[in-house]
Amino acid sequence: MFHQTRTYLKMKELPTGDRYDLPTSEMRFPDGAHYRIEVPTCNSAVTFRAIMETAEKHGVTINRIDDTFGIMRHTDESILEYASIAKQYGCEINFSIGPRATYDTSTQRAAGTAEAGRIGYRLRGMEQVIRAVEDAKRAIELGIRGILLYDEGFLWLMNEMRKDGEIPKDVRFKFSAHCGHGNPIAFKVLEQLGADTINPVRDLTLPMIASLRQGVKVPLDIHIDNPKSTGGMIRTYEAPEIARIAAPVHLKTGNSALTSHGIPTSKNEGVNMGIQAVLTVRMVRKYFPEGIQSKNGIKDLAIPK
Repeated sequence: MFHQTRTYLKMKELPTGDRYDLPTSEMRFPDGAHYRIEVPTCNSAVTFRAIMETAEKHGVTINRIDDTFGIMRHTDESILEYASIAKQYGCEINFSIGPRATYDTSTQRAAGTAEAGRIGYRLRGMEQVIRAVEDAKRAIELGIRGILLYDEGFLWLMNEMRKDGEIPKDVRFKFSAHCGHGNPIAFKVLEQLGADTINPVRDLTLPMIASLRQGVKVPLDIHIDNPKSTGGMIRTYEAPEIARIAAPVHLKTGNSALTSHGIPTSKNEGVNMGIQAVLTVRMVRKYFPEGIQSKNGIKDLAIPK
């Protein structure tokens, strides 16, 4: 069916449908690895340390964590503590912008309905864009090199600033699942706008994930588990296949220990998030033993004295 449309997509070097054949991805991270482990919603330094200590205790590496509380809600001292822990373990950090829309004066967003919530975490007005730039600059000045973005236009702007030398060339942009993207065409646009890694919506099937990998070259960030607020799915048994078909991929794990996203997190929650990461890694090791996980090694965070 739909042969003419599929032929045109093939001409454009795009997937001609969801990949039900689940092809093995031939792409890798620069170090040759298939996958990295990412723990999102790590929203305090005490949580960060608990995650890392728990994983280390079980012989598991955490490659990246995401703070989703928002740069503007952390003191300089808090951000520096994150950076210090990251340097100790050689782990990447992404700090989120705001997220502005959730804290904004928007009466539409505050209505709480599905229709009103369509704005997601995007930015309202040019002043909020400027404030978001200042948010990112502050984190960068404190040694952070990963920024988590929620707005397509803001992604373009930050990429232009990176190209023009307004921010360091080694800053990396992660684009969030909260923006609601879930197909290879949208991912191709985000890649062109400057995204270094992209997170799709959380409920894509394996054939859909495989088609994303056929559409872009940047690493994918795929949720293996989620809190109840975004579906509550725990896909631990699918993690080996996701690592195989989506490489290079960040396997996002640990959020099923929480009730929601973007909330303050505790030491105990960090331990539970670390345990979920351990379970995910063990599953991949057992059922995809040829899969390679990146080792950590970040040594050059520019932590101010």
